[in-house]
Amino acid sequence: MKSKKVVFAAPWKVEVQDEEFDAKNLPAETAALKRIYSLISAGTELACLSGGESWFKLPGVHGYTAISEVTAVGSDVKKFSVGDKVYHFGKHCLYSIASQNDIVIKIPDGIEEKYVPFTRMATIAMTALRTSEIELGDYAAVTGLGLVGNFAMQLARLQGANVIAIDPSKRRRELASACGARHTIDPLSENSKERVLAMTDTNGVNTFIEASGVPKVFIDNIGLVGKQGEAILLGSPRGDCIANVTDLLNMSHLWGNGCVTIKGAHEWRYPVANDQFVKHSIERNSRIVMDLIASKKLMVEPLHTHTVTPDTAAKAYEGLRNEKDTYIGVVIDWR
Repeated sequence: MKSKKVVFAAPWKVEVQDEEFDAKNLPAETAALKRIYSLISAGTELACLSGGESWFKLPGVHGYTAISEVTAVGSDVKKFSVGDKVYHFGKHCLYSIASQNDIVIKIPDGIEEKYVPFTRMATIAMTALRTSEIELGDYAAVTGLGLVGNFAMQLARLQGANVIAIDPSKRRRELASACGARHTIDPLSENSKERVLAMTDTNGVNTFIEASGVPKVFIDNIGLVGKQGEAILLGSPRGDCIANVTDLLNMSHLWGNGCVTIKGAHEWRYPVANDQFVKHSIERNSRIVMDLIASKKLMVEPLHTHTVTPDTAAKAYEGLRNEKDTYIGVVIDWR
């Protein structure tokens, strides 16, 4: 049957290409999936579209979060049936094959289908919360208020933190306020440290989550953390940065400098599937996030800025690259 895919053909060049898809003779443990919606992950996908990520070779098909309908199943598949609608780690293509051992989860009742792909971004953000020691009444600062940063801010609030959202974009600060941030700071026009110390009775924040992936942002803001607090790298650091490493190390080492614990929160630190010996997994986090979205405890609607078709995806990538205040949550509609 005919399928189509969004291809990163060359650096900053996006094409839609047709392909043949054969759903016959499926391996016993797999299923054929027909895409309904997929979501563009701006940070990772733009890095790959630039040609600067060694692990992603151009030309290639990207994308890693989608909702699809199951159109065929292999003989050993028990977790889902033909006609089920499922959340999965899907690329930007109309048809694909997935194993029942992958993350393929039937969507819960009450969740809007167009919001299901946002689950992946919120699950990535949840890694920072699982890594953190946030408790009721703590102060948490989040830098970088794209999808992942906004979801990290919302989840920190749900965990009981008073959240301070920091970003130079007025639009993203407004979205953070709409999604529950207690305070927002413009680091270009305000002294972030002075503002944070005033908000926290000079104590600093208990937890700092860096979601932009810009190393300098982490270095510039680790000083917001109070004694025995924690600084969490949620966004994967990219790009060169020159800094005094000794100062950074002494933030962690010296009591006078705070004894700050630096933690990494990459999504893959947890196992993919549920495991009886490990409490947290990507599968469990995904189910929790979908329930939070379905119950509207986790807000998605303000972050969903665009719905595009595969044929207009190239324009969406241009927007995500050059109009960051306008293009934030971009869904591709495959119907």
